[in-house]
Amino acid sequence: MSFLETYCPYFCMILCQLAYGGMNILTKIAMQQGLSHHVFVAYRHLLASAISVPVAYVLERKQRPPLSLLILVKIFFLALVGITIQQNIFFAGLAHTSPTVAGALSSVVPAFTFILAVLLRMEKVRITSAKGRVKILGTLVCVSGALVFTFWKGHLLKGFVRRPLIAIRGSHFDNWEAVNEDWVKGSLVILTSQIIYCAWIVFQGLIFEEYPARLSLNAWICCFTTLQSSVEALIFEKNKSSWKLGWNIQLVAVVYAGIAISFLAYNLQAYCITEKGPLFSAIFFPLLLVITAVSSVIFYAERLHLGSAIGAIIIIIGLYFVLWGKTEDDEDKRKKENTYSAKEIQATTQNSTSSNCVNHV
Repeated sequence: MSFLETYCPYFCMILCQLAYGGMNILTKIAMQQGLSHHVFVAYRHLLASAISVPVAYVLERKQRPPLSLLILVKIFFLALVGITIQQNIFFAGLAHTSPTVAGALSSVVPAFTFILAVLLRMEKVRITSAKGRVKILGTLVCVSGALVFTFWKGHLLKGFVRRPLIAIRGSHFDNWEAVNEDWVKGSLVILTSQIIYCAWIVFQGLIFEEYPARLSLNAWICCFTTLQSSVEALIFEKNKSSWKLGWNIQLVAVVYAGIAISFLAYNLQAYCITEKGPLFSAIFFPLLLVITAVSSVIFYAERLHLGSAIGAIIIIIGLYFVLWGKTEDDEDKRKKENTYSAKEIQATTQNSTSSNCVNHV
């Protein structure tokens, strides 16, 4: 395998986490300035559908498999539960917490995805082998690091940036950690959304086995989500003025989320899930916590605690453990496939030789 084929999934997932971190920050600011999360989910997927449909039609028109009614129904419910419901729950929780807390709660994604993948036999774990134990240990270390980051403060570290590089009136970003909001309610809501998201990652991989066209699958998901979230917004968003977007941070948040997340990140993540499995995709989510915290420090001069720095280091160590275990598993799988192919070629050659000898006689 080439260098690009080997490390492309790693770069893709890091890029996805960077994109998610930016979305959480932008969306929080936009919602503080009046953006309805119901309208936000509908608009961003409308934009993503407008991009995804023509791209999928052009690039996969010759290799798109037939689409049965059963697969279409599965995609519809995948979009309903994994995107429409999950996103509305997540942003409802984000309204009561900060992006840093939302990033911290994303650390449950590897653990729950790991459990679901093992139960559905999409991920093989042999406790008796070193690789299996390392993957389990790495997952636990990632979650532990996020818990340390979230619940252990410690003393404040010296600020690296004295003045915020970005100052948006009314955002109150610098007070997010200090304002006494309904943290418990928001955290529980976000935690629920993250558990749903784990199921979405796993079942997306299962549906892809039946419909192996990543771009087309994402296009269908975005179209169904647009329809579902629009109906949901019409029911729950009574204020008609919420549908109006001006040239402000609300429009920026919608455009960014529609292009960077619903189109780009969804497709990159689907690629990683199909190439490396759901656990590989999920294990990068604790990085979202680190990315959000670092972004807060650089752009908004937010002060970090000692516990945040130590938790970030623990998360990176756990991530390394799991990726090492996954890499070793992939290498073993590749060796077995090569061995099987070599034996198959050898058997074919022997049969051909025997046939030629018989014909010669």
